[in-house]
Amino acid sequence: MRTQPALLDDHHPAIDVSLKKPSGIARRIGARILHEAREAVPPTLFFFVGFNFIVFTTNLLLADYAIAVSNFMLATVAALVVGKAVLVANAMPYLRRYDRAPLIQPILYKTAFYWVIVFFARLLERFVHFSLIERNPPGDFFPYLRTTFSWHRFSAISLWIFVLFLIYVIASEVSHLFGPGELRRLFFTSRPTELQLNRRQRIRELLRLSRLMDTHSIDEFRNQTSPAHGELIEILQPLARK
Repeated sequence: MRTQPALLDDHHPAIDVSLKKPSGIARRIGARILHEAREAVPPTLFFFVGFNFIVFTTNLLLADYAIAVSNFMLATVAALVVGKAVLVANAMPYLRRYDRAPLIQPILYKTAFYWVIVFFARLLERFVHFSLIERNPPGDFFPYLRTTFSWHRFSAISLWIFVLFLIYVIASEVSHLFGPGELRRLFFTSRPTELQLNRRQRIRELLRLSRLMDTHSIDEFRNQTSPAHGELIEILQPLARK
């Protein structure tokens, strides 16, 4: 009698492959979710603090009139919307358009880019609330925007979002300029004498190094007899640890 191959054999290659694939896919999905969560945490925390600070101070100003313009929950939801919108914006290649330009250009461009994404995200969030939660016909949304929607309040919040994004992008770009962990080290180091130069001198030498790299080729730096190589060594010597 011909024997059939054991379908549940532990050493069957097809079974091994099928068992390995789902775990690999699950690992990649988990890593992707973790990466996106880490990217979303800084802007979400920043806007969580910013929005709640604005709500708190505004309610203090209006306390004598027994008016509360917003609350903690609405500010928290708004921070989550902004955090997700930042993730969407970061995935777009257009965001890196001015990364090699003078610092003012990427700061203003990214601030405006983030602001536009959040503007439409807030309108979309309002549409979902209008249609699904309040159970209104979707076709009534545009008449609602023209007649009932509070554009003054929406515009005021949008202006604050722009200001907060400007602060966030400036801090982010300066952090990228110094490198991972360097900005935190400059602010919170317990022993500033570990730096071979003071902060102002160090930044000046780094800017001088940047200008030198823009005006000379790599072959000039490799040539130990060239003026470019000599100037490079002159800049790097005080920057290096002894």
